Amino acid sequence: LIRDAAKSLAKLRIDDAERPVGIQIYGNAIAPMVEAAQRAEAAGPDVIDINFGCPMKKIAGRGAGSGMMRDVPLMVEMTRRIVEAVRLPVTVKTRLGWDDESKNIGEIALRLQDTGIAALTIHGRTRAQLYRGEADWTLIGEVKNDPRIRIPVIGNGDVDSGPRARAMFDRYGVDGVMIGRATYGRPWIFREIRHFLDTGTLLPQPSVCERVAIAREHLAKSLEVKGEYVGVIEMRRHLSNYFKGLPDFKATRLKLVTSLDIGELFATLDSIAECWGDFDASGVVPAPLSHDL
Repeated sequence: LIRDAAKSLAKLRIDDAERPVGIQIYGNAIAPMVEAAQRAEAAGPDVIDINFGCPMKKIAGRGAGSGMMRDVPLMVEMTRRIVEAVRLPVTVKTRLGWDDESKNIGEIALRLQDTGIAALTIHGRTRAQLYRGEADWTLIGEVKNDPRIRIPVIGNGDVDSGPRARAMFDRYGVDGVMIGRATYGRPWIFREIRHFLDTGTLLPQPSVCERVAIAREHLAKSLEVKGEYVGVIEMRRHLSNYFKGLPDFKATRLKLVTSLDIGELFATLDSIAECWGDFDASGVVPAPLSHDL
C-alpha cells in the first residue's frame, strides 16, 4: 500500500453502498503501518482495522498478521501509534494466541484496550491451528465478561447459521459475531442470520434457479470490479460452494473452478438452472463448517 502498488490501491475504492466499511491493514513494522493507516484513512472508510489474526505462512511467518502474537510489546506499540495517527476509530482482529501453550488473548485484550482501540474481534483458534478443528469460544467469552473490558468484543469462528449465531450471543455475551468462510458461495447468509435473530425462525434455502441468478450477478460484479482474470480467480471459491448438495455435480463444479473463459462460465451457470432447476431446494444446503448446535 505504501509503495503505491496498483493492486493494493485498487482495494481502497469504496462505494457508498458498502457502508459502513472498514479497511484492514497488516504488517510487521510500525512506521510503514502508521503510513498505511493514514493512506487508508484518506480513502474515506468508517473504520481502520488492524489484522493481527491472519495465520497464513507468508504473512505470519514474517511476523505480520497472527505472527504479531509472538511479540506482544510490538503489537501494542504499533496499535497505539496507529490510534494516535488517525482520526477514525481503530479496531483490531486477532486470535487466541500463537499456539496451545500461549493462549494469551486475555492479557492482549487488556493491553490493546489501553491503546484506545474502539473494538476487538477474536477468532477462536490459535495461529498453529490455522482453520483446523472447531473454534473455541470459551476464551472469547472470558474476555468479553472480564469486568475490566470496556470495549465491544466480537467473536469469530464457525458461525455458519442463525442458530449458531444466536447461541454465541446467548452463551458468551459477545457484542457481535464476524462471519468469514461461511460466506463463500452463500452471500445470503447475512439475511438468514438476521432473520433468525429477529424472529427465531429459519428462512427457506434459495432454489437452484435463485442461486444461479445470484451467482451470475456475483460473477458479473466480480469481473466489473476486479477485472477479467482476477475476477474469475477470486470467484472460484464462491462458485465451488454455490451449489453444494446437487447430485451428479462433480463435472460441472470442475468447470466452474477451472475455466478462465467468461462465456463458458456464464453458460455453465445457465446449464445448472436447466439441468437442476427442478431439484428440491431443501436438498441444496451448504455443509456446515462444524457440528450443528
